[in-house]
Amino acid sequence: MQQNSQPKFKELVLIGGGHSHAIVLRMFGMKPLPGVRLTLITPAPDTPYSGMLPGHIAGFYSHNECHIDLQKLARFAQAQLYIDRVVDFDLKNHKVICANRPAVDFDVLSVDIGSTPATISVSGAAEYAIAAKPVPQFLEHWYQLIKKVTQNPQEPISIGIVGGGAGGVELALSMQAHLHHILREHQQPIKNLAIHLCQRHEELLPHYHHSVQRLVKQVLTKRGINLHLGETVCQIAPQQLTSNTSVPENQGHEERFEIKCESGLTVECQKIFWVTQASAPQWLKTTGLGTDEQGFILVKDTLQSQTHPEVFAAGDIATMINHPHPKAGVFAVRQGKPLFENLQQFLLGKPLKPYIPQRQYLSLIGTGDGKAIATRGFFTLPPHKLLWWWKDWIDRRFMKRFN
Repeated sequence: MQQNSQPKFKELVLIGGGHSHAIVLRMFGMKPLPGVRLTLITPAPDTPYSGMLPGHIAGFYSHNECHIDLQKLARFAQAQLYIDRVVDFDLKNHKVICANRPAVDFDVLSVDIGSTPATISVSGAAEYAIAAKPVPQFLEHWYQLIKKVTQNPQEPISIGIVGGGAGGVELALSMQAHLHHILREHQQPIKNLAIHLCQRHEELLPHYHHSVQRLVKQVLTKRGINLHLGETVCQIAPQQLTSNTSVPENQGHEERFEIKCESGLTVECQKIFWVTQASAPQWLKTTGLGTDEQGFILVKDTLQSQTHPEVFAAGDIATMINHPHPKAGVFAVRQGKPLFENLQQFLLGKPLKPYIPQRQYLSLIGTGDGKAIATRGFFTLPPHKLLWWWKDWIDRRFMKRFN
């Protein structure tokens, strides 16, 4: 008696909807591989494009304009989509362990889950500061802040930002520009808003050339953003109200916080945003995958795990052993096509191709006011509207690929 047997698919599972995986899905939609079943597991139905997020904070882009619709993209790629959070890998039995659904089997696994700012070592940071990633939670807090300022524009507000890399600088300038716009609309003085930027290095943007460091410092100072350079934050704590502390009736009893630094400096703020160096989720370290000291997955030039050839990784979560580079969206975008090609080659049993990232790359840093700074290596151009127009054109062209 002949048994009916289902054709055996090779299971390719993508964890996370980062920039690299968005490109992989798009390319699988255009060039499907027979006999391969594609699955995407991600905690949200859309994914933010990092290049446009500062512009969204500044008020230039809507939420939809700067987010990729993963549901639409998964349909185009004929991929199964599971909206869930991954909490572990069983690499021995080739299973992905999810928070809310049964384990998912895989033959080939690809990881592109991004990173989060490192808060573990600083007392109170995880409890009282708002991390810049994951982005959905960060945006929720930002939208609440916009609503609060719009409803009570007469109330003074103080915002703290910890981290003086490109992310912290763009966030400070974009937040200030948007909130100043709200205050002007309500005919309130812009001095009602104070923004404090804390940076443990003596210079902003420590991984950039000193020409752009100097220029960015000038822009921030001119805009009235309070810089606290060379200040290592050691604690975030709720402000202790003494019996002598008076709170105006119209301000209610809103909780305020203190940024405490090793030098003894204390900065009082209503909201604190955490934009420090990237870190990896703790659970990755216990999976058996080879990771670096920070917990990022070590990958070879083929974007394969150093320890498990059936596992690939790209974007911020990956550290290229032979080509270390900053955790920046530009690298995740560039890795999309080589990741797709090597996933297909691996599934077909063909040799993989090495990917070598460029050493220097163009950075366009938005200043929140319809201008941008351009820098590549030692070459730097000051803020200009044409540079913002260029950045806007690049970003919109990228997003158009997913529509």
